[in-house]
This record gives sequence, C-alpha cells and structure tokens, in this order.
Amino acid sequence: MKYLPAFILAIMLLCVACGNPSPEELASIAAKGYYKHLVNGEYEAFLEGKEGADSLPDDYREQLLTSYRQFMAQQNRDHHGILDIRVSNATTDTALNYTNVFLVLCFGDSVNEEIVVPMVERNGSWRMK
Repeated sequence: MKYLPAFILAIMLLCVACGNPSPEELASIAAKGYYKHLVNGEYEAFLEGKEGADSLPDDYREQLLTSYRQFMAQQNRDHHGILDIRVSNATTDTALNYTNVFLVLCFGDSVNEEIVVPMVERNGSWRMK
C-alpha cells in the first residue's frame, strides 16, 4: 500500500505519454533524424531536411553538399567524429511559427556541444529552417 502513490503517478505518466505527440516532440524527432543522416555521411538526405531544398540551384546544392562533407571531415579529424546526438530541449515560438530544437552533439573525444536547430512544419512535415 505504501507504493500506491508511486504506482498511480507511473500510470498517469504512461497515459500522458500515450497521447498525441507535441510539436516539440515531432520537431525533435525530425531534427535528430536529419543530423543522424549528416553523421552517417548521407548528405543528400540531410540537405533534403532543409526548408526549400527542392528549389535550390544545382551549383549551390553542390556547394552545400561539399560543405557538409568538409564539416564532417573536420569533426572526424578534430574530435574523432560525432558518436551520438541527443535532444536536450525544444521550445516553440507560436508568434513566429517555428520550434527550436536543442541537440547535443557527443564527440569521440568526450566533448559535448549543444546546437540549436530551428524547425518549421509545412503540410505535416518538419524541416530545418
């Protein structure tokens, strides 16, 4: 009987967790997924996560892909790569209609760096701003 309050609290949390995901949760899942593409060398998939990527001129698109390759090469050289990506927080600015997702990049040399990824939702799909 002494564990009943903890049990009730656990059931309440479970019920809340089973509800519809919030915009912050959806944006966080998308942002983390895009950055996993970057870490895995899937630069086209990372670029496709950018708002407006489908209308970029070919030469600019290639420049972006080259910069992603260079960025990851530098992270591998300087920090032994990015081993993990964690979501630390997400906040929505309803007035400006975007969600900031705070990701922590965990590097191979034990350094952690928090970055902010602004996300926008268009027609049910989350994209990096």
